[in-house]
Amino acid sequence: MKIPTRKEIATAVSPSGCSSFKLRQLSRRVSQHFDQIVASTGLKTTQYSLLSNVVQLEPIRPGDLADRMEMDASTLTRNLQPLVAQGWVVVAPGDDGRSRIVVATDAGRDKRDSARREWKRAQLAFNERIGSERVVRLHALIDECLAAMSETPAD
Repeated sequence: MKIPTRKEIATAVSPSGCSSFKLRQLSRRVSQHFDQIVASTGLKTTQYSLLSNVVQLEPIRPGDLADRMEMDASTLTRNLQPLVAQGWVVVAPGDDGRSRIVVATDAGRDKRDSARREWKRAQLAFNERIGSERVVRLHALIDECLAAMSETPAD
């Protein structure tokens, strides 16, 4: 059986439906899977991701953290609030009176470490369910799409 080339696929296949809707469906389903497993730690996977980024990048300015996570500043501020309220993250004064930095507390680092074990369990279960080869292809396709969406379109 002959495998079609990309050009043949492109001319034979025309996307239908809303890509945004399909991606949101997949994102919700994957989030539900991860949340179901990671929830035992008291974190949602979005909180785990944010806490992990703070731990890895600290000290970091909120704007830099938002850029790194590809979210807007107001979303970051809203998502940091529960972590601050739990005592896992501190937003402290930066180098000058106008800047701030985000750092994890010792309790936050401990929470991240315990949640990491459950996140790993969720990832392995996801790999098993979807298939490791498909997950590798999915990651590659997502990376390609992110890069393409980051490029400035030619006018």
